[in-house]
Amino acid sequence: MASTLTAPSAVDDRVGKRSLGARLLSRPEIGSLVGAVVVLVFFLITAPTFRDVAATGTIVYNAALIGVMAVPVALLMIGGEFDLSAGVAVTTAGLTGGLFSYQFSTNVWVGVLVSLLVMLAVGLFNGWLLVKTGLPSFLVTLGTFFILQGLNLGVTRLLSGGVSSSSISDMDGFGSAQKVFSSEFSIGALNVKILVLWWILFVAAGAWVLLKTRIGNWIFAVGGDAAAARAVGVPVNRVKIGLFMTVGFFAWFSGMHLLFTVNTVQSGEGVGKEFIYIIAAVVGGCLLTGGYGSVVGSAIGALIFGMTQLGVVYAGWNADWFKAFLGVMLLLATIVNLLVKKRADLR
Repeated sequence: MASTLTAPSAVDDRVGKRSLGARLLSRPEIGSLVGAVVVLVFFLITAPTFRDVAATGTIVYNAALIGVMAVPVALLMIGGEFDLSAGVAVTTAGLTGGLFSYQFSTNVWVGVLVSLLVMLAVGLFNGWLLVKTGLPSFLVTLGTFFILQGLNLGVTRLLSGGVSSSSISDMDGFGSAQKVFSSEFSIGALNVKILVLWWILFVAAGAWVLLKTRIGNWIFAVGGDAAAARAVGVPVNRVKIGLFMTVGFFAWFSGMHLLFTVNTVQSGEGVGKEFIYIIAAVVGGCLLTGGYGSVVGSAIGALIFGMTQLGVVYAGWNADWFKAFLGVMLLLATIVNLLVKKRADLR
């Protein structure tokens, strides 16, 4: 009789393995991780240049350009909202810093600080208008998108006489600011932009806040069911306003990288970038309905974007197909995310 019984420890081990596997498969970023591996292997085979160490730095940098903004956009989407002004907000940040420093002949760090205050105010405005009017964030931020786009063009032309800010490369503080926001260094044949290091730091910080803090629990609760969250004491309005201000902060940082990389900022830049940020977040596991997603997943989504964008070029294909790929990737990611969410709900 004893020989037909299974040892309790063996049963526990199998249960533990099954539960671990179930937990892994229910993670929001699992679909994007599989997709990243597929894209990586595909371009390693089809694009010889893709295998060069020097190309790795360019690929990761392109991913970081999207990934930095994908962090707050993912947090906002998990909280149940969108920000369609995120793309032009980056341009607004760069223009504000550059124009203020040049027009008032200040140390560029003064312009950097003014830009930060302006972008936090933009985020505060978006969040405040949302909670006060009850309008969908789609409409609120679409309005802000047009306001910022018009201001970028109008104010820049008024102050500089052209469509771009004046160069500030010879002004006090430019060198030190450039080291913070857009410097680079080499590791052998690999050229690393400092933005990549900032991106890694931001992803780690965002993941920690989302998964290890009370604020992270509030973000999930607000995105899942705002009314229920409010009923149990979650400060729903403050959370939403804080998320929009977080987008403003990251738009400021990205704008500073833009400014101190090219020295001047074109006033028409940024249009359409907001959709790229959203795609990175969705591919990374965020649902459009809110309450579910991953900051780490948004980083993987941005990495897929970077690999695909340059992989198409390295493979010698027509770059026009890239946008078609983005659309297919968005649809597939949305379907995968829904399936993963349903599996997680069945646990």
